[in-house]
Amino acid sequence: MASKAPNSKFKYVQHPHIEGRKAHRAANADEVIADAKPKSVNQKLGLGITKSVGTMWAAYAFFALTLVSLPAVIMKGDSVQIVAWIAQTFLQLVLLPIIIVGQNIQAAAAEKRAIMTYEDSAAVLAEAIQIQKHLDHQDKSLEHLITRIEELETKLNKKK
Repeated sequence: MASKAPNSKFKYVQHPHIEGRKAHRAANADEVIADAKPKSVNQKLGLGITKSVGTMWAAYAFFALTLVSLPAVIMKGDSVQIVAWIAQTFLQLVLLPIIIVGQNIQAAAAEKRAIMTYEDSAAVLAEAIQIQKHLDHQDKSLEHLITRIEELETKLNKKK
């Protein structure tokens, strides 16, 4: 007389974040900016200036602009003014857009890493769910075996 094994005592409770995660993938920077559209004039102006100044073309234009005052500084021959020109004019104007370009490249790399991490975590989640299903199946098999052993022990005890 084979008996049906009792159900596993473990009950999987899905984390509430998982359903939301299935519905939405990782957002990239352009989507985040689109969702948080600048509302005020200052926000629109700031974003526009950042996008235009943060280009190598802006760096080239600022470099050309710094050359306008270079001849006058050199003609004076004052080393303090030459250092001041380099620090206050050349470095500030030319390096600003170059730094922004570099930050944009780093941000794109960080965004790519974030998306890869999101995809990795989704894969790990799927694997964890498969492991839980496998463990549930094993639990049921073990419970069935335990029940069979108990039945056999009962039969053996009756024969004694």
